[in-house]
Parts: sequence; structure tokens; C-alpha cells
Amino acid sequence: MILKHHLVLTLCAVYGILLKVTAQKSTLRGSSGQQPLVQNQTVTEGGTANMTCRVEYNDQTSLQWSNPAQQTLFFGDKKALRDNRIELVRASWSELTISISEVTLADEGMYTCSLFTMPVKTAKAYLTVLGVPEMPEIDGLTKPALEGDEITLTCMTHGSKPAADLRWFRNEKEIKGAKEVNASGKTFTVTSSLQLLVDRDDDGAAYTCKVDHVALLQTPQQTTEVLEVHYAPRVAITNSLMFPQEGQYLKLECVSKGNPSPDPVMWTKDGGELPDLERMIVEGRELTFTTLNKTDNGTYRCEASNHLGTSSAEYLLYVYDVPSTLHPSTTPPPRPTPPDTTAPLDPHLASSDPPNTNNRDPNAMGQHGPDHALIGGVVAVVVFVTLCLIIVLGRYLARHKGTYLTNEAKGADDAPDADTAIINAEGNTHAEEKKEYFI
Repeated sequence: MILKHHLVLTLCAVYGILLKVTAQKSTLRGSSGQQPLVQNQTVTEGGTANMTCRVEYNDQTSLQWSNPAQQTLFFGDKKALRDNRIELVRASWSELTISISEVTLADEGMYTCSLFTMPVKTAKAYLTVLGVPEMPEIDGLTKPALEGDEITLTCMTHGSKPAADLRWFRNEKEIKGAKEVNASGKTFTVTSSLQLLVDRDDDGAAYTCKVDHVALLQTPQQTTEVLEVHYAPRVAITNSLMFPQEGQYLKLECVSKGNPSPDPVMWTKDGGELPDLERMIVEGRELTFTTLNKTDNGTYRCEASNHLGTSSAEYLLYVYDVPSTLHPSTTPPPRPTPPDTTAPLDPHLASSDPPNTNNRDPNAMGQHGPDHALIGGVVAVVVFVTLCLIIVLGRYLARHKGTYLTNEAKGADDAPDADTAIINAEGNTHAEEKKEYFI
């Protein structure tokens, strides 16, 4: 009996220990499982925010959402605050989810989820509201601007949170501006300025200000302005023939660029009016010669102007003779090419002043081929003078050919005949020594 009693006591002690361990585990499990869980939320102004509170284990204890002002929004499935923007999404013992539509910057702050246990357990979630920047505006653009002016373009956007970033583009190529940020309550006003020294290349250029912001996602807002620049004209002359010949058709075009457009242009020849309007036809910027001849040689000038200035260009026309060969040749006539006085085609190289051509008269002697008759005459004179010199020299040599005697041998001159003279000469013992020879 005593043995049975001790066995019963032992079993009871073990059972008590098991019950105590089980109770401790249950207490720890309930303590950790009934902690509410929340997450921070970020939403764009005007969007909808969903606030969710969950618990893993709940013994039918109520959940509650409160706003940053500690006003109760929902207690379980019961709405406590009269705000049509706040709606119940899901309510159960393990979850309470509400939605706030048309969110404003005033809705930003710390929201609290409460689990009404003993004691009450809470969890906090921060709602961040992004301020959407307004459409940017560009100021400082004067239309039209004048070449050489200094202007400042300013781009501004309001209402961004956090501060937006402004970027400048000129014809889709990014350029750098000067940025300035000013706070206005919870939002920011951002300004970016761009300084320009205007030239003719800016005429028609598109300047774009673009806003980059996290609230805009993949659709950045931007504004574009097209710059109009007025500038004085620049002129150049193009021709349709490289080597104009008599009887051919020639067209000269006065290419002028300016804003406002310098239309019409004025054509002159050698400083005066065109002499033959029947063959020289002016249509717009073109001067056409229906049939070229030698009288058309000269300097032609085209002039264009607008209210900002005047520019001109000159072209020296030299009409070549028609080749005498029966077969057409692709090579130009054998004459030196006259100076190329065509104004430069690049409008940036042209000047508003008339170009200094330094032209020579196309009919001057230096521009024709060599005179063969003159060369032949010079050669004939040289040959004639050479022959005369040879003849004179030959006669001189012929007259002095042979021997001659000195004055000491002149005694033979008194001999009556040649034989006596020879005998007298031979009798002179010193005559041989005094005889000289001309070699």
C-alpha cells in the first residue's frame, strides 16, 4: 500500500510540472502573437493610401486606426470619423485595413494601430505624401531678339515635395543652368536660369525646360519655347557654268540669308544698271543670260538689305571663245582662267561689306597667250646678226693670212724684178732671222 501511494504522488507531480510548462508556453505564445504589425506608406498627392494592421493570433480583441491628430478613424468595422475620403477595406480579428483617397499634404504624418489587450499594444506607420510639381514656366524670352543681345531665360515650378530638379535642353541637347530652391510651407519652389549671348544660329532654336521628380514617374513635365532672332543679311553668288562661252545660257543666283528675309535683291553691272534687259533677265534672286557674248564681260554685283543692314557680293564674268575644233572637248580653252571672284558659298564667310576682288581687265595683254610672230621676229634678228659677225671675221682672217717682213727686209723693194728681190733677200744673212710668220 505504501508503494502504491508513493507511485501516485510521483505521477501527480510529473503531471503538475507538465501543466506548468504548457501554461508558460501558452502565455509566451499569446504575448508575442498579439503584437500588431504595420508598414510605412508613400503616396503621391491626389492618390489613394491603404493602411493595413495585422496580428498573428487574436483572442477576439478589437483593432483600431487613429490619424496623426489621434482621432479614431475606425474601431473594428465601425467608422468613427466623418470623412468621406476614408473607407473600410477589410475588418477581421486578425486584420484591419482602411483607405484614404484624394490624399493631400495635410494627411501626411504618423498613424497608429491599437490592439486592445491588457495592456493596450500599439504600432505606428508613417504616411509620406509626395507633392507633385506644377507645369514649368519659361520667362525672359523676348520675341524677336536681336543678334548680339544678352538675354536670361528663367524656368520655374511650384509645389514639389521633395524639391524637383530642372534641366535645360537646346534642340534636345542638354545644357546647364543655375538652380535655386526656396521652401514654401511643406513644398518647394525651384528656379533655374540660363544666360544666352544671342547670334543668328539661335534663330529657330528650341529651348526646353524639363521637370524631374519622383512623383512624376516616367512622365516628366516640360515646357518649350522657340527663339526668334533678327539679323542682318549675308550674300553669296552661285553660277551655273564654270567656263561660260559665247552663245551659252548662264544663270547667276544671289543666295541671301537674313531675318527678316531680304527680298528682293538688286543686280548691277560695273557699278551701273544692267545694259541689256532683253538678254539679261532678273527673276527674284536670279540673273539669267539667255545668250552670252563678249560684251557681257564685267563685274556683276548683287545687293540685299533689311532694316538691320545691307550686304553685297560680286562676280567677275569672263566669256570664253567657242573652241574651233570640230569635236567637242571637255577641256577648257587654252587660256588662263580669270580670277575666281564668286563670293564664298558659306554665308558665315561673307561680309556685309563688298569683297575686295582685285580684278584685272579680262582683255589685258597679260591674260592672252604668247605672240608667235613677235618671237619669230626676235629669232630672225639674232640669226642675221650672228651671220654678219661670222662674215666680217672671215674676211679679216683672209686678209691677214701668210708671212710679212720687218722694216729691215724692205730693201728688196728696190729690186727691178722678183728674182732680184729674192737674191737680194737671200744675200742678207740676217734676213731669215728677221722674218716673222703669222699663224
